[in-house]
Amino acid sequence: MLEIFNTLTRQKEPFRPIEPGKVRMYVCGMTVYDYCHLGHARVMVVFDMVARWLRASGLDLTYVRNITDIDDKIIRRAAENGESIRQLTDRFIAAMHEDADALGVQRPDSEPRATEYVPDMLAMIERLQARGLAYESGSHDVCYAVRKFEGYGRLSGKSLDDLRAGERVEVSSDKHDPLDFVLWKRAKAEEPDDAQWASPWGPGRPGWHIECSAMSSRLLGDHFDIHGGGQDLQFPHHENEIAQSVGASGQPFVNVWMHNGFVRVDDEKMSKSLGNFFTIRDVLKDYDAEVVRFFILRAHYRSPLNYADAMLDDARQSLTRLYTALKNVPPIDAAPDFAAPAGQRFVRAMDDDFNTPEAVAVLFELANEVNRSGDATIAGQLKALAGVLGLLGRDPQAFLQGAVGEAADGLSAERIEALIAERLAAKKARDFARADAIRSELAGQGIVLEDGPGGTTWRRA
Repeated sequence: MLEIFNTLTRQKEPFRPIEPGKVRMYVCGMTVYDYCHLGHARVMVVFDMVARWLRASGLDLTYVRNITDIDDKIIRRAAENGESIRQLTDRFIAAMHEDADALGVQRPDSEPRATEYVPDMLAMIERLQARGLAYESGSHDVCYAVRKFEGYGRLSGKSLDDLRAGERVEVSSDKHDPLDFVLWKRAKAEEPDDAQWASPWGPGRPGWHIECSAMSSRLLGDHFDIHGGGQDLQFPHHENEIAQSVGASGQPFVNVWMHNGFVRVDDEKMSKSLGNFFTIRDVLKDYDAEVVRFFILRAHYRSPLNYADAMLDDARQSLTRLYTALKNVPPIDAAPDFAAPAGQRFVRAMDDDFNTPEAVAVLFELANEVNRSGDATIAGQLKALAGVLGLLGRDPQAFLQGAVGEAADGLSAERIEALIAERLAAKKARDFARADAIRSELAGQGIVLEDGPGGTTWRRA
């Protein structure tokens, strides 16, 4: 039975859909004012994996991932560019789709844009105000009265006093409490017409948090199964969603909260201020998109993901090994056999809180068996199980040519000698990770290196 780590309860729990056989899942998507970065890539790939496994498990999934197409950064960027908000957001939504498609991310069932659901947001704010949970501030913003909502802070595991002392909050002298957050922002004189809507409190626009509450309620109902997003959204965004949604409906909101871990670069948090910020497009200039997807999936979704060239190089060599097995033994196409021993191990891994590292280990076990036996049926099982993760769907020869520059009849002697020379230089520079990666790359192509007193020789396995 599938078990999922629930951030709300801080433990793994058996997953039981609200409606048997059906699952409703909402994931916080991108704010579209720039190109997507590696953190976005992880969210997209992780919850694409979750969606694929839920469906592979026989569940009828409705998957919603929103688009935030109005906020301060969007307004500012559009003004800097001298274009309308719609022109800016349309361009970056198209770019987001290009990046997602490259990474093998299937489109969600619904991809609502915040600007299309402003009437739903206004209705929710009015309900909150009628229930005494929202108030109009002196600056005519509408704010949520956090201390009037019992249980605020449960998701983040902190008391209101802890949150007030230690977390970044929106501060305004017009608020009743510094923790109170904005539901409706009154329009400023300098803001363009396409950044504001009419409301009972005057022209303005919705706050960020109310957008997701309104869109998820409209598309999935007041109470649904899974809500996901990056770990950075746990507080304040998801905490505020709970307060808004439960406060407005009086019903439970979400049964299971899922959060993927941070992306780090060379063991430091990725940020523009540190100069270690990478867009998906930056990375895809140097690495095949399926290599990036494999790199993300071979780490557990809740663990930190450390981005470094050596990690991507190793992921490329590992994926090369899997494709090489399929190149040498063309697979018999078949559906995944979850009843076979390897299939059972794969299911146990995925049902254990989407344990993709263990599931990927099953793929390598199958690849080794294919290499030993030359069995096309086992090769078919390898391809089918990998397909559940969105991997190994391409022609092996096409991948290998692109990933390692393989000639039609295998690596050329010149290419092998060049890699051996590069390995020697790496060893002299004490870059042993790169030296080992080159050995693995050659081994994946059936090239065996033998180090001896006279240097390194090679032979085809």
